[in-house]
This record gives sequence, structure tokens and C-alpha cells, in this order.
Amino acid sequence: MSARGPLQGDGPLQGDGPPRGGGPLQGVRILEVGGIGPNPFAGMLFADMGAEVLRIDRTPGAGVGQIGVADPTLRGRQTLAVDLKTQRGLELTRALARRADALIEGFRPGVMERLGLGPQELARENPRLVYGRMTGYGQEGPLAQAAGHDINYVAVSGALGATRRVGERPMFALNLVGDYGGGAMLLAFGVVCALLEARGSGRGQVVDAAMVDGVALMTSLVHGMHAAGMWSEAPGTNLLDSGSHFYEVYETADGRHVAVGAIEPQFYSRLLELIGIPEAQMPQWERSRWPEFKARLAAAFAARPAAEWEALLEGEETCASLVRGPFEAPRHPHLAARGTFVELDGLLQPGPAPRFSRTPSRASAAQHDPRAALTRWGLSSAELQLLDG
Repeated sequence: MSARGPLQGDGPLQGDGPPRGGGPLQGVRILEVGGIGPNPFAGMLFADMGAEVLRIDRTPGAGVGQIGVADPTLRGRQTLAVDLKTQRGLELTRALARRADALIEGFRPGVMERLGLGPQELARENPRLVYGRMTGYGQEGPLAQAAGHDINYVAVSGALGATRRVGERPMFALNLVGDYGGGAMLLAFGVVCALLEARGSGRGQVVDAAMVDGVALMTSLVHGMHAAGMWSEAPGTNLLDSGSHFYEVYETADGRHVAVGAIEPQFYSRLLELIGIPEAQMPQWERSRWPEFKARLAAAFAARPAAEWEALLEGEETCASLVRGPFEAPRHPHLAARGTFVELDGLLQPGPAPRFSRTPSRASAAQHDPRAALTRWGLSSAELQLLDG
């Protein structure tokens, strides 16, 4: 990584001082090579944190995603229309890689090598380059070349099989667990780790971010509980998989839902107190009676509308919350007070996270001036002409 970035040098990574805008990764350059799902989400994370991110893709029009609609995950950076099957496109990509601190790509293993853009080729001209590789199954293994999506990776890794009620099919959590949790976020974490290491060694390295690895890592608690005899392989019978009555979602009288997570005894006691059920009638850890207790709580919640439950339980020591959809969530008073959602280009969307006390990050709109972006990266006049090819 070059000396421009905040990850370079001997100074402390945290400390007192006045806030300065731009985010903690200001000065870091990330080259994002196409891709859908986790790759652009990782690019958004870097851009939100202040990195200078350039995305190259066959699709022009920054701010419009692969599905043809406004895409918040493309915010904060310039997208360049680059055809990697042409000599001009390859030369432009190499020129950018020479100036980048990190590159992230999401092709199947071997594709970038066949283009002449693999990590070994690019390291010859930029030894400090951190090369982040985002795939479903990883760079090697029997399924490395197989096609897949989030649902496949969470299935193979064991997470999907653990999210199943008794008598029902496993239910996937949109594309959040594989693409974003086990994929993009661990890719971003791995790249930042490698950038930190590079500041001392002067050498980049390959970050192999496989979604099956990341999702498997996220099931660590389940493996630990199973080893301790606290998790049964029978789905829907355990503490966190809808088996318990105190970690469940209940329907209200008006067809809405309340999420209950009263695991600790003091929260469980307060929940029953407010509902009006003597705790002695429902001992929390009498597992054989969990189905009976669940039916009793279901009947209680079904007797009153959601607004009454929200007024009674939210903010109390009950760990109970009204379930909201993604387009209702921005109106929640707590999220509104924190500014959790922001509006960019007329589109309401989640803002950057996490938050920093001294180097606050911010979401910014997609950029629409490719020549200015390349100039900031220091491309020469001859290299700028590659953009016009």
C-alpha cells in the first residue's frame, strides 16, 4: 500500500483529536472489478469509510445496478465502462492496479488469470497490492468452479439447515447471510487486515474470501453448543431456532408480529410479569414443556393488537420488539433519531456503519465524472486516452 493512506506509518490507529470528515480509510485506493452481490457491497463499505474506490464494469451508468434499478450498493464511487476483453480495457485496468492499494474481484477462479490480471501478474508491477478474491466456494476444492448463489452457500455451510421450524422447510434470510455477512463483510475485513500487514512488510497478498468459509464461521456458536450437549440436531427444537418459547416470533390480534428474545432470566421474568402470567406456571428451562409454553404465549399475543404490545413492551427489560418491514423501519423513532437511514439521489437507504468518533464516515452519491476520477488516481494523458477507446 502506498504512503498516502492512514494505514501507512507508525502513528496510533486511535486517539483523541478533533473529528475530521472523510472516514477512517481516507487516502486508500480500492479497485473494484465488476461483480454482483457481495462484490459491490464490499465496494460500498470501503467507499462509505472514505476509501477512493473505482469500479470497472461492462455496464456503464454509475448508480444503476445489475438488476437495472437504482442500486445503493454502488454509491460513493465512479463506475467505468471497461471491456476486459479488449487490449485498451486491459491496459487501463493494469494502469489502475499499479496505483491501487487493493483490488477486489468476484469472478470464478482462473478468470482473472486468463485475462492476464491475476495476482501474480499484477504484483510484478505493484508488489504492495492486496488482492481480494470474492467467491462462493473458494479458490480450490471440488466445487471451486461450480455456479451458485447465497442460498447454495448457506446450504452447503450448514447455516440453512439450522434455520428451520418443526415440520417446515428451511428458510433463508434473503441474501444477507452468504452474500453480505459471510461474503462481503469478511472480504472487507480480510482486505483491511492485509493492508495493515502490508504497511510493515511492504508486500501485498491474496485474500481468499469464500462465502462457504465465512458462513461456516458464523455458525461457531452452534458448533460450540452442540459440543456442550446444548444443541440437538433435530431442527426447531433448540434455543435459537424457534424451539424455545422465549426466543420466538408471535402473531398479534391484527396480524402483525412481535419478536421475543427474553433469554436471560430477568428479562423472561419481566416479560411474563407484563403479560400477566405467573412465572411459576412457566419455568423457563423446562424444555419438555416448551411447546406448551409457546402455545400459551401465542394465545396471549393473539389477544391484543400490535400497537398495544408495542406500548407495553418496547423499552422495557423484556427484549421484545414489534416486527417491522424494511420500508417501515426508517420511521422508527430510534432509527430516525440516530439517522440510520439517509437519502441519496432521492432514494432512502441505510447509511454507513459502524460509526467513528474522530473520523466519521458518510454516504455519498455515485459519481458521474470518469475522467476526474482517473485524474485523481494520477493517470497520465496517454493512459487517460484508454478511457476513450
